[in-house]
Amino acid sequence: MQCQQEETTTKIRLGLEWFVNPDHLPLIVAKKHGIFDQFNLDVELVEPADHWEAEEEIIEGRLDVAVTEPLHLAQDAARGKPVLGFSRFLHTDGGVMFDTSKSGIERPSDMCGKTISYPGSPGPGGPAIVQTMVKADGKMDCDIESYGKYNGSFYHTDALESGKADLATLIFWNFEIPEAKARGMTDVGFFSLKEWGVPDFCQLVLMTTPERFEELKVPFRRLEVMEATMTATLPAFPNDNSMSSDYYDRLMDWLIETEQVEKEAASKVTVDTYWTNAVAW
Repeated sequence: MQCQQEETTTKIRLGLEWFVNPDHLPLIVAKKHGIFDQFNLDVELVEPADHWEAEEEIIEGRLDVAVTEPLHLAQDAARGKPVLGFSRFLHTDGGVMFDTSKSGIERPSDMCGKTISYPGSPGPGGPAIVQTMVKADGKMDCDIESYGKYNGSFYHTDALESGKADLATLIFWNFEIPEAKARGMTDVGFFSLKEWGVPDFCQLVLMTTPERFEELKVPFRRLEVMEATMTATLPAFPNDNSMSSDYYDRLMDWLIETEQVEKEAASKVTVDTYWTNAVAW
C-alpha cells in the first residue's frame, strides 16, 4: 500500500510571483523536460495576470503553493496572514539599479531625493530601502519624504529608459542588469543591499498555508528534492533550501525599524509560525 501511494502522481498548482523570468529557471526546465514526472509530480505553473494575494488563492483552492520573497513572507506573517514558507530556491545579489550617465548617482548618498521606481509605490518599501543605503553611506540628514515615487511594477529597465525614475529597486543582479545592458544601457550602475545596510532579502522561497502544508508535506518534500537536484550546479540557485530563524529575526527587526510593519504586531509572531525547515534539503 505504501509503495502504491509513493508512486501516485500528485497535482500541484504553483503560482509564480510575477511574469515568467530567469528566476524560475529550475521550475521551467523541470516542467519542459519531464523532471517533475520523475518525482511523481504533476506541476502546473500559474502566471498571475495581475497582482494576487497568494495565501488567499491557496485558501480558495486555486493554488497549492506560491513563489514569494522572504520580505513579503515576514510582512504577511506580521499582518496575521496564514502563511508558511518551506523552501528557498533562489539567492542572488540584489539592490538598486540606475543609469550613471543620466541620474548623476555615483555613490549611495547621491540617491537622496531621487525618484524611485518600485512595485508597491507609493508605499514605504522603496524609500525604506534607499534611505537605509543613503544612511549607510554616511548621509544622515536626508529627509525620507524627499523621494519621488513611481510605480513601474517589476519593469525596472523600462522605468529608467523612459526617464520616469532615476533609480529602480528591488532589482536582481542576474536578471535586470543583463537585460539593461542588452537593451543598450551602457552605464548601468548598481548598489548591493547587503553592502549598504539592508538585510539580504533578494531570495525567492516557496510558501503555502499551514493547513495545505500538512496536507501536501510528502509531495512538497519531493518538490524540495527535485529542486536540490536541479539547482546544485546553477549559479544563484542554492542547493541548501533551508533558512535560519536568525535571518528572519534580523529581517523583521529591519521591517520594524523602517516602519514597514508595526512593532506590536510583529511581537505576536515567531519565526516558527511562518517558516519551517521540516522538508528542507
